[in-house]
Amino acid sequence: MKNIRSSLLLLTVLVLSACGGEPPDNRPGQPVAHRRAAFKEILKAFEPMGVMFRTGSFDAAKFQQLTSELMARRDAPWDYFLPDTLYPPSHAKAEVWSEPEKFARAKRDFYAATDRLAAVAGTTDKRTAEAAWSAVETTCKGCHQDFKTR
Repeated sequence: MKNIRSSLLLLTVLVLSACGGEPPDNRPGQPVAHRRAAFKEILKAFEPMGVMFRTGSFDAAKFQQLTSELMARRDAPWDYFLPDTLYPPSHAKAEVWSEPEKFARAKRDFYAATDRLAAVAGTTDKRTAEAAWSAVETTCKGCHQDFKTR
């Protein structure tokens, strides 16, 4: 019985280790890893704003601070979409490179929406802030739908 438990435990560990997740980005300069990290940094500023709206805890000063952080981070990922960076662990679709005008338009839409967000960041009017935040969210969702696998 003890051997069976030990064998099952060993088998479980082996199976779980085989599901070790995504491969690392071992390419020179790690462009995929850098762009993914840059998007995560953007999300660290953007998601707390959404939490404020979903929980009814809008804080104008915090919203302004998070908007400043978002604006400081919004440029970081784009230079890492190099021509030869469609390899695991990327979640980008081939359309990023096969439809460059469409991808550039999505990026411009994101910039325009974040500019509008920055323009209202000092407001104490929750509806105005939420509308600007929602416009940014819409650009993110659209880009993910068109250019991201998951």
